[in-house]
Amino acid sequence: MADSLSSVYQSMVVDGGVDPSVAVGSVDYGERNYTVTYEVDEKRNDLIATAASFKDMLRESAREIDETRRVPEHVIEALADAGLFKLGVPKRYGGHEADIRTIIDVAATLAESCGSTAWVVTLINTVGIGVGMLPKQTQDEVFGANPDARVAGVFSPRGESRRVDGGFRVNGTWYYGSGTLHSDWVMVGFPLVDESGETIDFGLGLIPRPDYIVEDTWHVVGMRGSGSNAIVVEDAFIPDHRILSVARALSGDYPTEYTDEPLYRSAFQAAFTLVLTGAQLGLGRAALRLAVDQAEKRTIPNTIYTQQRESVGFQLQIADAAMLIDAAHFHVYRAAADIDEAAKRDEYPSYVARARIRADAARAATCVKEAIDTLLTAHGAGSFAESSPMQRMWRDSNIAGRHGTLVPPASREIYGKALLGFSLEENITRLL
Repeated sequence: MADSLSSVYQSMVVDGGVDPSVAVGSVDYGERNYTVTYEVDEKRNDLIATAASFKDMLRESAREIDETRRVPEHVIEALADAGLFKLGVPKRYGGHEADIRTIIDVAATLAESCGSTAWVVTLINTVGIGVGMLPKQTQDEVFGANPDARVAGVFSPRGESRRVDGGFRVNGTWYYGSGTLHSDWVMVGFPLVDESGETIDFGLGLIPRPDYIVEDTWHVVGMRGSGSNAIVVEDAFIPDHRILSVARALSGDYPTEYTDEPLYRSAFQAAFTLVLTGAQLGLGRAALRLAVDQAEKRTIPNTIYTQQRESVGFQLQIADAAMLIDAAHFHVYRAAADIDEAAKRDEYPSYVARARIRADAARAATCVKEAIDTLLTAHGAGSFAESSPMQRMWRDSNIAGRHGTLVPPASREIYGKALLGFSLEENITRLL
């Protein structure tokens, strides 16, 4: 079997069409051979190949990452040297300025070996996009001063603020700050108030490392190495030029002066939700690969089967899991194409489209969770051994899939209301 299933999924063409710019290739998967089509994108392929080059390092470190609850510094520095924290950084500062699909594919490739590392890389790259949406003055302060700067953050509106000359004074604690153990800046959500203290909007503000601390609060059963600790801020000053208005961002109005950079015209909430599925996709692929690879070596106790692969019941479970993982990729790739193509056209997706993208993301996360549940059962009781990567994939997937923006019932309700003609103002959130 091929070292990775990622080449199969990176090649999927959605919406039933084949773009003229595609090529045809073959992917070996066990005893079967698939002919697939894929879009030619050399930059994306190069970045995916770079991520894949970390396979051995991450697999060797995965258990340590899980037990110590952080990605080791030598791994972080190696990823940084390879440029994998610069997917969201503008090319003007030496970044890749990659599209949403590429950020997802890089995360998925890393997650095949370590979900926590993939999550850290995803969140830092995602917040980097937010920096690229801010004015040139702010970008110069972050990436101009240090092209290798890493920015983590929590976009949920929390904390307290008061208006002062030139900006805001901010206090608060923000959970859960993935990547903060490795960041130089953070971007946090807080209320924008007027002189009387009334909330008039919410903002995302940039705070440099000396003005915040990271409190060790991330004690959970999955994605343990993501270090998603609390960001604590005491009376930090955030100047106006370092603040992104959420209300304006939700309509595609960003303060960056560079209007010819599609990545920083991406649909705000849709993009920042969809990227969270990247780690899920990789975890699903890794679990499927593990179950298939071990099927000749494992038995089905108390039956005639000395190899799992000979059992029809096992074969059905593998097929069911594979189809769920396939479905997750189709949902994610369709949504990524919608975001990326709209950004290239300088168009903001419609309300219904944005609601569907959120539903796509939630559905994809659910499909992967269900697939890994099936694979865990098929693989057998040994899945729960601490030495088994399967139990770590299962734990990581269940935590990642429960991110607030991926909650399936809420996402389905949002999409259903949009399809039935409820206005955005009548829906359960305006964060679309």
